[in-house]
Amino acid sequence: MTTPGQTKGRIAEEQALIFLQTHGLRLIERNYRCRYGEIDLIMEDGRAIVFVEVRYRGSLQFGGALESVDRRKQAKLLASATYFLREKRMDRPARFDVAALSPASGGLTVKWVKDAFQAA
Repeated sequence: MTTPGQTKGRIAEEQALIFLQTHGLRLIERNYRCRYGEIDLIMEDGRAIVFVEVRYRGSLQFGGALESVDRRKQAKLLASATYFLREKRMDRPARFDVAALSPASGGLTVKWVKDAFQAA
């Protein structure tokens, strides 16, 4: 059974994917899971591998979508991305982007933050 939150999340992820593809990124993998966590979208931007965290917030009551990618979440993304790169034997530049979505008249608005955080 799918919850309304999961449905909204899937819709947001699909919108983020379409948005990023229209900006020239190419999908490599979606919803990559490993023992360290999950990466929503793994894409290519030129030679760079881009690990994209998609966040949707229906309201700002508990903070915005960008603010929800805290240090703990960043650490999980970094560990998962490192695992992915080793598993796939990829030795290419990588970056971490965030696609923050929120409701707008007639749909969703996407705020794309390239290189949202650095590996520590």
